Amino acid sequence: MVVTPHPDDAEFGVAGTVVRWTSEGREVVYVVATNGDKGSNDPDVRPEELAAIREQEQLAAAKLLGVREVIFLRHPDQSLEDTHEFRKEIVRLIRMYRPETIVTADLYRRRVWHRDHRITSQVTLDAVYPYARNSPSYPELLQEGLQPHSVKEVLLWGAEEPNYRTDITATFDTKIAALRCHKSQLSDNPSSRWPERLRERHQMLAEGEDYELAEAFYRIEIPW
Repeated sequence: MVVTPHPDDAEFGVAGTVVRWTSEGREVVYVVATNGDKGSNDPDVRPEELAAIREQEQLAAAKLLGVREVIFLRHPDQSLEDTHEFRKEIVRLIRMYRPETIVTADLYRRRVWHRDHRITSQVTLDAVYPYARNSPSYPELLQEGLQPHSVKEVLLWGAEEPNYRTDITATFDTKIAALRCHKSQLSDNPSSRWPERLRERHQMLAEGEDYELAEAFYRIEIPW
């Protein structure tokens, strides 16, 4: 399960790994916390129009990566808070889909970091432990038939001190193709050079490994 703050964040953070997993037969589900309605400085684009566009872009990218399902929580951009209600949404989905691995943005990145990323990460980590696995937490979910579930590991993208890397050399082009689905966010102007810059970043993340390109994470094993 990939819990992403905004449409397109997952493609930047974990798309190369996602397409590896799906090609190996693993099922991946996306949970998109916000609707992306503030992801433009164009005064002629209304927030509700942008949200609809970005939802379709996310669906196209997920289809390209082989993602099984995309769940849109549709919170407005810049509105996320560490609340009982938001945490319950994530706990419900963990208990419904029962993932072994959850991937989300890193909570602990220092200095400048989008607040929606920090909140999404904090709420997701709290949902993983202890709420999703604890029977007394959210007893109304038990009444819905949603039994506790223990996630085995969490991967955090954007970590400043990663401890886990995956080889995306063979899947990097698919990652770029998925990012190109987010046309409202990424320019097709060759002068922007974003694909080249992204390749350089993933080369740097693979330094010391026996492959060319990597995605890097902070990996947390959940021991119980």
